[in-house]
Amino acid sequence: MLLDYKYNIMYFEWITVLGRWLIRQIGTEYYLVKWKGWPESSNTWEPQKNLKCPLLLQNFLSDKNEYLSRMREGKALKVRNHVKALKPAVADYIVKKAKQRIALQRWKEELNRKKNHKAMILVENTVDLEGPPLDFYYINEYKPAPGINVINGITTGCECTDCPAEKCCPKEAGFILAYNKRKKLKIQPGLPIYECNSFCRCGPDCPNRIVQKGTPYSLCIFRTNNGRGWGVKTLQKIKTNSFVMEYVGEVITSEEAERRGQLYDNQGNTYLFDLDYDSDEFTVDAARYGNVSHFVNHSCDPNLQVFNVFIDNLDLRLPRIALFSTRTIKAGEELTFDYQMKGSIDLTADSADGLSPSKKRIRTVCKCGAVCCRGYLN
Repeated sequence: MLLDYKYNIMYFEWITVLGRWLIRQIGTEYYLVKWKGWPESSNTWEPQKNLKCPLLLQNFLSDKNEYLSRMREGKALKVRNHVKALKPAVADYIVKKAKQRIALQRWKEELNRKKNHKAMILVENTVDLEGPPLDFYYINEYKPAPGINVINGITTGCECTDCPAEKCCPKEAGFILAYNKRKKLKIQPGLPIYECNSFCRCGPDCPNRIVQKGTPYSLCIFRTNNGRGWGVKTLQKIKTNSFVMEYVGEVITSEEAERRGQLYDNQGNTYLFDLDYDSDEFTVDAARYGNVSHFVNHSCDPNLQVFNVFIDNLDLRLPRIALFSTRTIKAGEELTFDYQMKGSIDLTADSADGLSPSKKRIRTVCKCGAVCCRGYLN
């Protein structure tokens, strides 16, 4: 062994336990240890007395017991309480689970580095060995395709010192202020939200600056246990009519959305959101670029509602998409919205005729489990 033993003793708190085989040598249990910063070829067997890493040991025991429990439930394995060595399948699972845990931790750290709001993003998978998505990139705002301008060069804002006033942004646009004094939504679905912009005289505490501040709630991206992939749950109580998050992604033309939609249909994915407030020229594609909303699942009985928002871009073809709570949401509850939900004034009924061309080809079976489930996502 080329490692200096004393040197590595100093770094026991950073080791990763990849597997454990109980080897009865003079009554001592040995653990196979992967050293941080060293290849697996440098793994060593160590007695438990050398391991100063209670959390890693706890994770190891938890993973082992979880695997054995599943095997018992499936009647695929008869497990004795005392064994001299772990079966290869158990050891392999523990190794994969430990690597997954490291990958998810690094992904969580990456998400929290890239987000532009104060609330935390957690990641959790207690269901399977799925790790972070390989082809997903976190962004905080729209990523326009070449030739599309999501900032229309607005150079003026309200002169209010105490919004809302007679000349405030929503009233100038012909609508009422969207929020009440408690900063909760007070308008009906289908009406737009006009927030104060970067040229307005009002400061950051203006009651008409809500969506632009980002989500105020700590959220958790978690693995669902019923085949719906990843989902999102809130870690805090959310009151009715509260802003929760924006839906962001690549802004592409409807023609490009039609082309991509054919590919997504074959994969069983649904990430295209039509910006149809005033027209159907553009679509938001959150398949590769997006924020936490990328992982929010569909429900036919959702707890989030879509609203169109205008801040620094007043182009009616390119609203920002905000998700607000429709009711009180308890901490730990999954967040969902209706993939057929419209944010435009034209609140047509849910039907094939009301869907964009990119959503008409292949019907995806819905797994939301709601009493009022329509049976399909589109």
